[in-house]
Amino acid sequence: MSLHSVSDTPSSIKVLQQQNLLWSANRAPAQQVLNSTGFSDLDEKLQGGFPTHGVVEIASEAGIGELRLLMPYLKQESEERLCVLINPPADVNGHAFLEQGINYNNIVIIEEQDFNAALWAAEQSLKSGCCGAVLLWQQELEIHQAKRLQVASEHGKCLQFVMKKPQANALSLPISLSLALSPDQEGIRVSITKRKGGFSRSSFVVSMGQYWPRLTSQVIEAQSAQIVAFPAPHKRYAH
Repeated sequence: MSLHSVSDTPSSIKVLQQQNLLWSANRAPAQQVLNSTGFSDLDEKLQGGFPTHGVVEIASEAGIGELRLLMPYLKQESEERLCVLINPPADVNGHAFLEQGINYNNIVIIEEQDFNAALWAAEQSLKSGCCGAVLLWQQELEIHQAKRLQVASEHGKCLQFVMKKPQANALSLPISLSLALSPDQEGIRVSITKRKGGFSRSSFVVSMGQYWPRLTSQVIEAQSAQIVAFPAPHKRYAH
């Protein structure tokens, strides 16, 4: 099979390129600037942090701290731009954002049950240029849909997070990064299942004690003097 130059590219592909509807998977990741995630352990494993644009897939059960993992990043990205949450699985707690120094006036929540409409909202938010991050809770994406989001994120220099539940034999998508999360007593256990330019299969723990010390368990050496037996129940007698 011969390789075609740009001038030999079929006209239909040229049209797609002109409309920014094609994503090239062979772009070198080293050319992309990385932004800190706010967690030194995660930054080290990602060799610098999150990409400035692209699609990041996060497979996690809801409520284990998956949104807290993104809080430091959302804080820096929402200082001057919007953060869009599309179809979050529960009511969003505005006080939680305020406690982390995030202005909730820059948080936009979109609830749309129609899957295609939700994807359209994500794509338009990414392309707008006024968003710093877009979070979409969606279980399944097709390859062409992931590519459209990837192209839109590059156009608007905005990172797209796709939040989903863990799924066996999930379809491999043309995305920048894929993380699998599980709970840990010190924070979140992270596995990098896919990363543009390479990945590590070994899991590691991202400690959240720096931001939320009361939500992490401190390891205490078990000593008999520290163990207090629970009182035995008193017998009741019928009168």
